[in-house]
Formats: sequence, structure tokens, C-alpha cells
Amino acid sequence: INAEWPLLPGDETYTGVEAVTGEDYYVEKEGDRGAFYCVLDTGLVRTSSGARVFGVLKGAVDGGLDIPHSNKRFPGYNDEKGEYDAGAHRSRIVGSHISNYMQTLLDEDEEAYKRQFATYRKEGIMPDMLEDMYIKAHEAIRADPVASPKKVQPEGAKAKSYKKQRMSLQQRKGRVAQQKAAFLALQ
Repeated sequence: INAEWPLLPGDETYTGVEAVTGEDYYVEKEGDRGAFYCVLDTGLVRTSSGARVFGVLKGAVDGGLDIPHSNKRFPGYNDEKGEYDAGAHRSRIVGSHISNYMQTLLDEDEEAYKRQFATYRKEGIMPDMLEDMYIKAHEAIRADPVASPKKVQPEGAKAKSYKKQRMSLQQRKGRVAQQKAAFLALQ
């Protein structure tokens, strides 16, 4: 939830889901004021089942926003049976699929594991630690949902520029002379 959410009326009333369960959750009106109502605008994002935009939707709804939705696009929904498996969705939320992939690579191709999960290895994160890491992250967000401010650059600091500096006429002529000499030396 964005930084403005705690400033909106009803942030104490509509706390959302406290624990990560994956269960379907709808905000119900409490008292004389309803929850903050939003509509999901996906823009140009593809809305295939299990897309990341629906993960954002689930996080916002679990955070206490009133967003009309259906669980048919969430991971864990079975089109053939018409049923929603909250356990499968929870396993995606807490990164079980990443943990399983890490373990598979670790068992089958250790070089690919080292290459793909180098940052995890550097931090000392093993496949069995991912679920706890995600749950701690959710708890930290619940404890302080306000985004931390970006670091301000010191006075006089320049942003890194990837743009090539423009050469003067004299530099361009010198460069052409060097290329000409190199070409003639090859012949």
C-alpha cells in the first residue's frame, strides 16, 4: 500500500488480513464509514491468470483496500473444477515456488544455481529460509507501512550520465587522422 494510505480516514478500522493465508478476503463496511474504495486499472499490462498485477491486487485487498475483484485470476484457481485453492496461492505469496526451483537447481546443476542465485548465496539465504524471509518482510510492512524516503544526493553531486561527451572539431579531426593512419598501416 502506498505511503498515503495511513493518512486516509479508516486506516485503523480497516486493517486487512494480519497473517498470510491466501484465503479470499473482501473488506466489509464497519461503522458509518466504508473502506477506501479503489478500482484496478491494469493499463497495458496483460491480464492472464496468475499475472503479477493480480499479486499486487491481492496485496492491496489484504492490506484493507476495497477493490472489487474475483479470485479466478489468482494462482491456485482451477478452471476445470471451478475451485480456488488458498494453500496454493499462499505458497506463491511466501515464495515456495522459488524455494523449490532453488532446491532443484542445487540438486541437478550447481553451476546454474551459483550463477542464478549468486546474491542469495552472498547473503547466506538457502532454499529452506525463503518462506521465513517473506513472512518477516510481510510483518515489517505491517509494522511500518510508510515507504522510507529516498536518499538525498549531497550538494554538488552529479547524476551518472551514460551519454557520450561531444568532441570538439580539433578532437574529431585528430580521431579521423588516427583512423586513417591505422587503415593505411594495415595495407
